[in-house]
Amino acid sequence: MWISFYSIGAMALAAVLIYLARYKMNQGIFSFIISMIAWALLIIAFLLMIPVLGGSTHA
Repeated sequence: MWISFYSIGAMALAAVLIYLARYKMNQGIFSFIISMIAWALLIIAFLLMIPVLGGSTHA
């Protein structure tokens, strides 16, 4: 359960960072760095969701 919360939080933070990088920042390199952090968060969130979607291991 907690892994799914972390994953959802990472996706929400990534969405906010992408919004900031695209619409609120004018510096090219700083916007690029923020975008790369957001993409890394999305990849981490995806990897965290794999065990959640796989289901419970309790038998």
